[in-house]
Amino acid sequence: MLYRTAGQFKTTYRADQALFPVRQDAILLGIILILAWVVFPLTASEFAYQTLLIPVLIYALAALGLNILTGYAGQLSLGTGAFMGVGAYACYKLISIFPEMNLVVAVLLSGVFSAGVGVLFGLPSLRIKGFYLAIATLAAQFFLVWLFEKWPWLYNYNASGAIQVPNVEMFGIYFAGPLATSTAQYFFVLGIVTFLTIVAINLTRGSAGRTWKAVRDMDIAAELIGINLMKAKLHAFAVSSYIVGVAGALFVFMWRGAAEPNLFDIELSFRVLFIAIIGGLGSILGGYLGAVLIVALPVILNTVPDLIGLEIKSATVEHINVIIVGGLIIFFLIVEPHGLARLWQLIREKLILWPFPH
Repeated sequence: MLYRTAGQFKTTYRADQALFPVRQDAILLGIILILAWVVFPLTASEFAYQTLLIPVLIYALAALGLNILTGYAGQLSLGTGAFMGVGAYACYKLISIFPEMNLVVAVLLSGVFSAGVGVLFGLPSLRIKGFYLAIATLAAQFFLVWLFEKWPWLYNYNASGAIQVPNVEMFGIYFAGPLATSTAQYFFVLGIVTFLTIVAINLTRGSAGRTWKAVRDMDIAAELIGINLMKAKLHAFAVSSYIVGVAGALFVFMWRGAAEPNLFDIELSFRVLFIAIIGGLGSILGGYLGAVLIVALPVILNTVPDLIGLEIKSATVEHINVIIVGGLIIFFLIVEPHGLARLWQLIREKLILWPFPH
């Protein structure tokens, strides 16, 4: 009943290929946007901002960037955490060198530096692919983290070796630093994530997205029909690294407040990869679904036992979290490789046909 499509006629190919061919999808998205922009800011607590809302958006954006490279273009990458670090350090240096620079401009520009580094390390994809490309990006991961630690100029020669986010003000409101409020940071992150998601949707639905999918499915056939593999792969690396770099800047400036080089180690890369796999590779929606699950799971494991009167040590909760995430990855790789996004698609198709059998 909720997805009844009777009376929704399409008389042109343009209407049939619309972003929301079913009216209920547009309504559902509208409800989600109202929740994100209106309801959550009015009802969320400091705890909800710092443990759920802000990290979900940042991890979803990072998974979106990885999804463009791996899910759409078929290029494996294990260096996402390091590329996030490039964006974070680039934003820090831009704010340090140009204190009057608008924070939005600094965050968006930081992705440009990450895109440049991503293209540089994406050059091996022209000769190697699959497992060997994953190893090449893994080498980039270790090299960049080492560079963050050994190049003092990046952290302004701080004795601690860490970067500290300064107070950054726009329009009389602090959006970064110790004086910033969680509500302001949430709106800042939400605005950037919304903008980049719209850009990613347009890219993946356009000629660039079709080119990436052709390269992913069979690169030899794509080259035979005239697709420039070098241009397509490097384009995917650039777009992916740009989005990941912006996510890294938000990760430090809007959530962590400070960062050391080991914050961007291989564990962060795997966390973003797990979000993309569980959410669904090759899907914009998958990054958000995977981020909600991965971020909310530890919170649920920490709060539910207390509500029912069970005492569980924090170390045990961490182990349970790792076990569940590992089990979910194995489950989705075997049962549904396209992740939560595909499960939602199946539920949606059944709702459209209900009450008739599939």
